[in-house]
Amino acid sequence: MDNYSLPKKFEEFNDARKNGFLKVKALKEQGKLVAGIFCTFTPLEILDAAGFVSVSLCGMSAETIPDAEVDLPKNLCPLIKSSYGFYVSDKCPYTYFADLIVGETTCDGKKKMYELMSKGKKTFILHLPQSEDSFEVDNWERELIRFKEYLESEFGVVITEEKLREAAKLRNVERTERKKLMEVQLSNPAPAAGLDLYKTFDGVGFLFDEQERIDKLKGLREEIEKTGDPSLNIGKKRILVTGCPIGGVLDKTVGAIERNGGNVVCYENCAGLKACLRLVDENSNNMLRAIAERYLSIGCAVMTPDTTRMKNLRELVKEFQVDGVINVTLHACTTYDVESKIVADLMKEIGMPYMSVECDYTAGDEGQLLTRIQAFIEMLK
Repeated sequence: MDNYSLPKKFEEFNDARKNGFLKVKALKEQGKLVAGIFCTFTPLEILDAAGFVSVSLCGMSAETIPDAEVDLPKNLCPLIKSSYGFYVSDKCPYTYFADLIVGETTCDGKKKMYELMSKGKKTFILHLPQSEDSFEVDNWERELIRFKEYLESEFGVVITEEKLREAAKLRNVERTERKKLMEVQLSNPAPAAGLDLYKTFDGVGFLFDEQERIDKLKGLREEIEKTGDPSLNIGKKRILVTGCPIGGVLDKTVGAIERNGGNVVCYENCAGLKACLRLVDENSNNMLRAIAERYLSIGCAVMTPDTTRMKNLRELVKEFQVDGVINVTLHACTTYDVESKIVADLMKEIGMPYMSVECDYTAGDEGQLLTRIQAFIEMLK
């Protein structure tokens, strides 16, 4: 068994974060391969079948942005700067211990970030098609074949059809449990705080055993169904949150909503339902094709036209009986910022109150955000 040291700056982290870092250190000492990932488009079943433990890399804090801005422009998305900052500063043991970083071409900023990361870490970049038509599904399947062959060649693993099928079955169960947990909020009034649910969705990603993740999601859902208190949300306005990943701005968006008369009953974005609405066809005689079809059906602003996201939003606002929709975009996220106009047009068409906010990871915009969120929820009343 190999012995691994933690990065020198490890002691700067609090105990809760250290626990996850110690787990990944232990996994490395057991000989496990670790893949650092960034996006819901990363085909997890292929990494599972190759024996990798997948972990989302740190990108939700402003603390490393100054480190990133030594190399990156200041007017860049904070998620990119935070992610790169953790990489260059050795402040994230997940990045530090990763045998492989898997990137994807969802935006120009991330593409160039991966290029810089590849100078110090083994990196594989998946070239993601930007539409869902059959021609692009063919291209995406070829890209997944290239990824599979790379893993087999580079790490001496064998990825079989049966391993892919078994991985798909487990991932499908996890997605189903994620969806069921979000659906506790279908009750009106809802039994849970949206802020707590988001922290759960995010936190289970740092449990490195698939069955443990499934059990955690299922257990929490069953607990809420038995002991949740809908009376806490009586009179609160039901809000759907959509847009960019919000882990780095969670308190000043979702927290502000729920402290000011709102209850987030649905997340359409990355940590919420977006990546749970379609499963991999476990019975396919071509598992890579089935995986390609499933992942390319994720509704995201990088797709043009983004018909899946609009379809999902139309259905979710009705299903969750929402009173209003808040679209959160991160500073300099061009794709989601431009698409906010398309979302606004859809909400106008279906008669749904809508607001779009843009923010970054600093504290400077908190007052303005709070004022706008308060005014929006007051308008709903």
